Amino acid sequence: MNMALLRRSATYVLLSLAAFISVFPFIWMALGATNKSNDIVTGRLSLGSNLLVNFQNLLAQVDLVRVFGNSFLIAIISTLLTLAVSSLAGYGFEIFRSRVRERVFQLLLLFLSIPFAALMVPLFVLISRAQLNNTFIAVILPTIASIFIIFYFRQATKAFPGDLRDAARVDGLKEWQIFLFVYLPTMRSTYAAATIIVFMGAWNNYLWPLIVLQTPENKTITLVISALTAAYTPDYGVILLATVLATLPTLIIFFVLQRQFVQGMLGAVK
Repeated sequence: MNMALLRRSATYVLLSLAAFISVFPFIWMALGATNKSNDIVTGRLSLGSNLLVNFQNLLAQVDLVRVFGNSFLIAIISTLLTLAVSSLAGYGFEIFRSRVRERVFQLLLLFLSIPFAALMVPLFVLISRAQLNNTFIAVILPTIASIFIIFYFRQATKAFPGDLRDAARVDGLKEWQIFLFVYLPTMRSTYAAATIIVFMGAWNNYLWPLIVLQTPENKTITLVISALTAAYTPDYGVILLATVLATLPTLIIFFVLQRQFVQGMLGAVK
């Protein structure tokens, strides 16, 4: 009994320590957003009285409405298109059988080993020749067919009950109707988990938007924060406040969908 209690106590202590280590950077960032730049540099870890001043300075330097609007537009459209295309591909790879299916899928997985740095130049040339440079389409288009999300949906589709699909066929449903009216509602936890992954990736995307978005009107929040840090005398209070604001959308989406996220990652199907 004592040994079991000791193990449980040790487990809770380790989990609490891990949780504190994970949350501490955000706590420090939130506290820093309320302090002056000099206080942040000296390592002050307490609430300050400079939050309103930092917010006013941020508004003076950044058009928050436009920047957040750009980020939301790119992230939402990228998420919707990626989920539509990648879930269809994952469903098709698992449901429809052919001789070349596994070879094509293995080839896709092989492409995951290619770093994005090796694709930047040819991708930029392709976007430029298509006259899509400095547009949101240039940012969204390369992310639609995500190999990882295709792989994720294919693995999740393995848990999709075949009896449901057979029953739907008996009832006269076509394949696209089975996908829309049977597969989608059944795999909602998988879609929730994929939504969090894709949205966070699109929202935090930095390198590719930095290359193709060249005018201030099209900048996203990640590019703006990077520009703030590149100043000759950076105001760390303003930077941390902008970072906190940029983090809030992903936190909200995660907390709203966290239960479905856990179920989706565990492969739960209802």
